[in-house]
Amino acid sequence: MREMNPYEIDISEPADKKRERLILEQLPQVHLIARRLHDRLPESVCFDDLVSSGVLGLIAAIDNFDQAYGVKLKTYAEHKIRGAILDSLRGIDWASRHRRKKSKNIEAAVAILQQRLQRAPTEDEIAEELGLTLEQYHVRLSEIHGLNLESLDVAVGPNGNQTMLSLIPDDEENLPSGLLERSELERLLAEGIDGLPKVEKTILSLYYKEELTLREIGEILDMHISRVSELKTQAILRLRVQMRRQWPCERGR
Repeated sequence: MREMNPYEIDISEPADKKRERLILEQLPQVHLIARRLHDRLPESVCFDDLVSSGVLGLIAAIDNFDQAYGVKLKTYAEHKIRGAILDSLRGIDWASRHRRKKSKNIEAAVAILQQRLQRAPTEDEIAEELGLTLEQYHVRLSEIHGLNLESLDVAVGPNGNQTMLSLIPDDEENLPSGLLERSELERLLAEGIDGLPKVEKTILSLYYKEELTLREIGEILDMHISRVSELKTQAILRLRVQMRRQWPCERGR
């Protein structure tokens, strides 16, 4: 007898029982996603609030899941959980305008220096362009830590309410336009990352590809966690400048 896939419909199981079972099975995923996002945010953001939002996303995923989508429930649920948490964060003004302005000022300085020098500027050069000492610049990077959530997803679209990655459909393997868009995005990101200083490139790889925490990266590179955070923030700001200049979509007007 063939073993039943846990995501297939079992007509012998009442719908409400099946719904409850699937929710409980996916709950650990909510905590995992919430923890990964929380590690990137300021301490003022409550972890339990992220979990609560994630649970709502999970419930929506269970209620709306259709096997005809051609994806596994786990994959679909991860997308909905993450989306619900991010939506809840966007509704909270947990970052002051002053902090956001500091982030934009650094981006502007990086853009100006890259244009002038035709290479990735050093920390000393960025600090000088901002009229800061290197120590003051490091403090500023620490202050804006957490503002870069989803920062590789540059806002695009006529209203600026979409991200580049959101434009890639779930079934892009069947759409030539989706394949082309993803290929171009990956090429531009690869070029941007390749132009980063070696240590920043390593930190991004360990953080996003290997999914290590800042503390774990610090242990590997023999750096204090605050320094790892500063370099990660700086690397992301560099990439945002690079992507905004090269990605052929206008930002919201």
